[in-house]
Amino acid sequence: MNAQAAAVLTKPAFRKIDWLERDIAVERRPDGVIVLKSRVPLMDYQTHLPASLAKWSQERPDQVWLAQRNGPDRQWRHLTYAEAKRTVDALTQALLDMKLEADRPVAILSGNSIEHALMTQAAMQARHPAAPMSPAYSLMSQDHAKLKYLFELIEPAVVMVQDGPTFQKALDALDLTGIRVIHVARPPEGIASVSFVEMAATQVTPAVEQSIAQITPDTIGKLLFTSGSTGIPKAVINTQRMMTANAAMMMQVRPRDPDSPPPVYLDWMPWNHTMGGNALFHPLLIEGGTLYIDDGKPMPGLIEETLKNVREISPTYYANVPAGYAMLAAAMEKDDALCRNFFRNLNVMGYGGARLPDDLYDRMQALAVRATGERIVFYTGWGSTETSPTSTGTYWDTERVGLIGLPFPGVELKMVPVDDKYELRLRGVNVMPGYYRQPDLTEAAFDEEGFYKIGDAAVFVDDSDPVQGLIFSGRVVEDFKLTTGTFVHVGDLRTDAISAATPVVQDALIAGQDRPWIGVLAWPNLAACRLLIGEPEAGFAEVVKHPAVLASLKSGLEAHNAGTKGASSKRIARAMFMVEPASIDGNELTDKGYINQRAGLQRRAALVEQLYADPPGSDVMVLK
Repeated sequence: MNAQAAAVLTKPAFRKIDWLERDIAVERRPDGVIVLKSRVPLMDYQTHLPASLAKWSQERPDQVWLAQRNGPDRQWRHLTYAEAKRTVDALTQALLDMKLEADRPVAILSGNSIEHALMTQAAMQARHPAAPMSPAYSLMSQDHAKLKYLFELIEPAVVMVQDGPTFQKALDALDLTGIRVIHVARPPEGIASVSFVEMAATQVTPAVEQSIAQITPDTIGKLLFTSGSTGIPKAVINTQRMMTANAAMMMQVRPRDPDSPPPVYLDWMPWNHTMGGNALFHPLLIEGGTLYIDDGKPMPGLIEETLKNVREISPTYYANVPAGYAMLAAAMEKDDALCRNFFRNLNVMGYGGARLPDDLYDRMQALAVRATGERIVFYTGWGSTETSPTSTGTYWDTERVGLIGLPFPGVELKMVPVDDKYELRLRGVNVMPGYYRQPDLTEAAFDEEGFYKIGDAAVFVDDSDPVQGLIFSGRVVEDFKLTTGTFVHVGDLRTDAISAATPVVQDALIAGQDRPWIGVLAWPNLAACRLLIGEPEAGFAEVVKHPAVLASLKSGLEAHNAGTKGASSKRIARAMFMVEPASIDGNELTDKGYINQRAGLQRRAALVEQLYADPPGSDVMVLK
């Protein structure tokens, strides 16, 4: 027995999950194209999402569906399935009473809230698409250009805000002619609006059930907006069939014992984004689980709310971005009670948004073993807003991070060879019929066989054994070649560079298109840099010039270079800190908080020139 095999045998076992079998058909075409498809047929799925709320309101009327802290004492407010159904029906009746033009959307500007969830379900029951928009477009933007563009594109009949004064500037920037405004807390000033509470008191008539009976699988349930990483956001049509079928796919690959207690989630991911609003929310509703809305976020000053919630709630499934797991791990390493409560009922941990660093994976597993004696599988999926969203997943016990898994039942994955990797395309019942009111973009999004061209790339773990899965290899449009002809995979390199420069780097841009070598423009992690230098009030301009911060960046990136074995496609020659935050109005920052590589490099062209100047300036770090 070799040392590696012996090490695997000595590791604690994973907590048991009855994963779906990996029975994958592999079609290899003469032109090098490969098509992967599960031989397992997709299980039956519901006609529409409102059916689940009706089901559980009858079968488990007293079970909590949603909970959220509110009020000055920040105590949990609980809403049962029966209470939710009564309120949703009343809201549905109120929308029907408004005599709105058929199919016009209900726009929701606010973040996650109980009222947001209820209005979404009511809009679906009234057969008006729910259109949740990123709060950043209202609260962070200075010109509200994206918000105004989206309103002109979809022409909503109704717009809901959680609090009028908070969204006052955004509402003032919009042409609200013919649009009904709904407020939950305080009304906006100078704008006619109706109270959510008043709507929730509407007397329900048979018209509600009649409206629900007219929902078909092709009825548009939501309009979800792309992040804008490849341009201005687009409105993606999400039919009821797409959403319920995709939820069925996720449930089928990770089936739950019907005799086990209902699932419990604690989650902060925004519902205007397809991961939070679809991938997490829909399976939980269909399975009749309980969702605790986490008002915290993986950011300094907000993570404390998440930690407070974890001390009280023991989830059965938990998902976060790598930055969130890093903060959670740091807290649990110092707090045994927090650690035990987090892992007590946990079956699976999910991650997305970026590759999970290997050292963070090891830390989380060490904590799981300390708390339970078992390891917990880290699961991830892959897809996009256009695929509702998840089309592949790592539905087996795996220690490897960076995988995107294998296709779900009902999904065909087409792999088109490009250089040394494959461009990925998708076809299946979970794929959108198109973009709302943009037929030209819809036509361009599909190839001649009807596969959606997602723009991502991947490679096999093992070309001779496809069942081992696929490794994400960045976005095709982001990759570039150096003047030497060397191809640079930006997605992988960016993740590796950020990980190597932890904790002083928050995010980064990778430069090098038509240049002889790779350069990095880095945004500092202000909180970590302040902690490192012992100056809690230091600003961006101060921390990026501090010797300790610069030394940390230099040592981290040079350690990365040392591990590249001289490969010019991975070696970083120069680096420089940036002090201006990424701009949402400048399209550098997507609504999901991700960096738009192309827009960032274009907007900061002057900094790119400084990075490549000869001789380099004092702000440019030359690396070994």
